[in-house]
Amino acid sequence: MGNSLLLIFTRNPELGKCKTRLAAKVGDTAALRIYEFLLQHTVSFTKNLAVEKWVFYSEDIWENDIWDNYTYTKKVQQGPDLGMRMLNAFEQGFKAGFEKIIIIGSDMFQLSQTDMEEAFSRLDDHDVVLGPAEDGGYYLLGMTALKKEVFQNKTWGTDTVLSNTLQDLRSESVFMLPEKNDVDHYEDIKDIEAFQPFLKHMKE
Repeated sequence: MGNSLLLIFTRNPELGKCKTRLAAKVGDTAALRIYEFLLQHTVSFTKNLAVEKWVFYSEDIWENDIWDNYTYTKKVQQGPDLGMRMLNAFEQGFKAGFEKIIIIGSDMFQLSQTDMEEAFSRLDDHDVVLGPAEDGGYYLLGMTALKKEVFQNKTWGTDTVLSNTLQDLRSESVFMLPEKNDVDHYEDIKDIEAFQPFLKHMKE
């Protein structure tokens, strides 16, 4: 898949600066530990993918962290809002000559390497692949050509993002992956066994 590129958007894991909606319930320290766990999980299902991989940090590049410098090219997100930051990342990828580009965040416990391989393969015969999230947004977006309107005129972080995006893509061939849940709130993880070590203080 030499013509394929994975864009991974990540926040620098710093106390009080990540997973703020989750932190409001579980506290800043637990939220940071949960986010670091999710980052490790994202590494685990992306590191062996046979595609080029670019990690886009929210603040600045950390050289010696979990993102191995030989596996991942490191960049910084550019733009005033999420839409512009994603648009700039896709633009860089297409200008570099990639023909299939997928973007994900780094808070998807339900994603696997198999899911990612399927998403890239669906771009062989579709213009766009979308992973709908339970909250009305999306956890994955892939394209074979840049559709700028997808990144414009959206109220990011609300339940209208997916429906408005599909409206922008009504003339394209779109493959929809299974709906999944990203981790934003305590309710997203409170019943999942893997997160219980981080939530012990909530049960006491």
